[in-house]
Amino acid sequence: MSDDGLPEPDRVEGAPHPRETLRVIGQGAAEAEFLDAFNTGRLHHGWLISGPRGVGKATLAWSIARFLLATPLAQDDGLFGAPPPPTTLDVAPDHPVARRVLALSDPGLFLLRRGPNEKGDRLASEILVKEVRKLGNFFALSAADGGRRVVIVDAADDLNTQAANAILKMLEEPPARTTILLISHQPSGLLPTIRSRCRMLRLHPLAAPEMTQALDQAGIIPEGNAAALAELSGGSVGEAVRLINLGGLKMYGELVGLLGSLPRLDRARALKLAEAAATRGAEERLDLLLGLTDLMLARLARSGAVGHPPVTEVATGEAELMARLAPTPQMARAWADCAQEIGARARHGRAVNLDPAALVLDTVFKIQKTAAG
Repeated sequence: MSDDGLPEPDRVEGAPHPRETLRVIGQGAAEAEFLDAFNTGRLHHGWLISGPRGVGKATLAWSIARFLLATPLAQDDGLFGAPPPPTTLDVAPDHPVARRVLALSDPGLFLLRRGPNEKGDRLASEILVKEVRKLGNFFALSAADGGRRVVIVDAADDLNTQAANAILKMLEEPPARTTILLISHQPSGLLPTIRSRCRMLRLHPLAAPEMTQALDQAGIIPEGNAAALAELSGGSVGEAVRLINLGGLKMYGELVGLLGSLPRLDRARALKLAEAAATRGAEERLDLLLGLTDLMLARLARSGAVGHPPVTEVATGEAELMARLAPTPQMARAWADCAQEIGARARHGRAVNLDPAALVLDTVFKIQKTAAG
């Protein structure tokens, strides 16, 4: 929980907060790029850390923050000459800076994220300019010690227009000894002037071995095999945690089993799937089901387009199913069209509060129609 008693907007439910994760996994190239800039005296004042959700952007930002706050601004060469340049961002967990950062009490650190709404009873849907204005006090109070200052913006995508312009002004006239780390899932949506004043660090989806390491570090035991989880989550640890929490691999297996009966539909199985999505409190499961359906249709279309099923089979029987339902480029096109239509109908259904069971059955019947050719 944040200081105001509201949930932390930058925490994935069921996983440690990124500031609690001490090691960045699978993003060695981005780490090396930052260290090279630091060691060669080319440390930029603004860094835009981009990539898909859940691949470690915030974890990297917190690692950089600890590293900068724990590293002196200037080091006396001393009797034995200058120390060797650092080769890692790692800071020992028992280091005073690491402990203060974990407690959000380091005077050189400012975390900018969504705060309370005007009523103070829930989180605002975006980062408001009043949150950015708090940086003025931070810079005034932290200037006295003469050390480094680090600002983490998680996420820059949440900045409203006024807040974005306020951050832009700071990037144009950066305070002394300050590094601003902006996390972005979709940097193309940011102001071009913000992008142009930052150096980009691009992060990439995790492969199966890296996914296993990341989940192990978070203390999470995945269901099924890591390769399937990495495939279904798109290499995103955050999405993998969501899949684990909601039984995503099992749900995808149920979809494969249902489509396995096509073009003759197993109606009992379809009704069971629809009823599960219509139970009270099942909104997250419905969203996941619709998302997994879209992913399956995309995999079907890709299978027909390239002439073979995906290399990684997420559920038993998936490869045979895709070879049978998408044998030609023509069927690949049909599945792509089907996915587009189902997506539009699902968005409309959610917007008008259509009965979830009816929405699921409508989706299934459209898939059956496409399978029947």
